[in-house]
Amino acid sequence: MRRVNESVRAVVAEALGELKDPRIGMVTVTGVVVSPDLGEARIFVSVLGNEKKRRATLAGLDSARGVLQAKINRELSLRRTPTLTFAYDDSVERGVRMTKLIDELAADLPPDSGMPEDEPGQDHD
Repeated sequence: MRRVNESVRAVVAEALGELKDPRIGMVTVTGVVVSPDLGEARIFVSVLGNEKKRRATLAGLDSARGVLQAKINRELSLRRTPTLTFAYDDSVERGVRMTKLIDELAADLPPDSGMPEDEPGQDHD
């Protein structure tokens, strides 16, 4: 299944660059989960932009579902072409937010508040 997931991800990622829908902005396919019966494939995407841009991009991707499924059908020899659904992957956004919080906390710490350094010859029980 991992190979199928990766194959579908590669085909969809390549096909996104060929779509002409103006609603689809800067989008990255972050993952794919294909059901074991190949009936469905959930495509996780990260979208650059605000909430409005994300919604527009997901609507554009939903409209392009048939084109993308046809491309999967042509390029992959699966016994069944999965129905695609798109979901926003907020992991990149969460990662950026966590990094920012860590940086803010680190900036608030006094410069000498790091971990104490062990002196040679000391035993810590």
